[in-house]
Amino acid sequence: MANEKDKKDDLHKRDQINESMKHPLMVEIPAGEFLMGTSDQQIAVLLETEKWAEEWVEEGMFQVEQPQHKVELQSFEIGLYPVSNIDYYSFIYNTGHRVPKNWIGYHYADGEANFPVAGISKKDALAYCEWISKNLKTIYRLPNEAEWEKAARGTDGRIYPWGDFFDPWRCNTLESAKRATTANGSYSPSGDSIYGIADMVGNVWEWTSSFLLPYPFKNISEKEANTNKCVVRGGAWYYSHKLARCAARETVLADYVSPALGFRLARSI
Repeated sequence: MANEKDKKDDLHKRDQINESMKHPLMVEIPAGEFLMGTSDQQIAVLLETEKWAEEWVEEGMFQVEQPQHKVELQSFEIGLYPVSNIDYYSFIYNTGHRVPKNWIGYHYADGEANFPVAGISKKDALAYCEWISKNLKTIYRLPNEAEWEKAARGTDGRIYPWGDFFDPWRCNTLESAKRATTANGSYSPSGDSIYGIADMVGNVWEWTSSFLLPYPFKNISEKEANTNKCVVRGGAWYYSHKLARCAARETVLADYVSPALGFRLARSI
């Protein structure tokens, strides 16, 4: 009986792998301007509604998100969801790439096929992009942080994907008390961005292709950036919602791995 169950499990996993080898679900973000960063007016709103904002003002922690400015972007596509465990398992299965640190043996936990993959470095994320691009014959990449932010907040500069006030029922942050990642789309549609994109804040931080530079935003290469501080976006399940704002910027080194750090794909049109 055990062998029969193992065979069924293997077939089910093989079916999942085959399904994940199809083109990922992407959402087109139209070309045009959007407001990037945090304005003084938004800080005033946060001071009225959030206890933590006063300390951030005193410590100058909003400065990395300022000044708020307009950024013009070409149209692009971004993943409807972060890359999932089963998506990443397909990559490992076909390439022998290293397994995420938080997996048990060579597999993700049972029942978590559609949870966002986590515990991978930027190098791992880029290797996945290279593999899926070659496999599907179209170029996938990481979004830069301006693309990520526009996809999260739209063009009106809102603080959270759904508006200017935090709601713990719309995303998986520390306040949700889940104490772990949740399945992709668990907070849809209430937590989706104006473009219908799921989980842009909370659940897992997401790698971008960008490096930490002062604003206004410039999309430049690692060599041009002259810094090793990589920008991740979106907050995560064991971080407070103060870091789950659309404009919040966090930095880590490229080899950093965490059970709260994953990624989603982007593609130029």
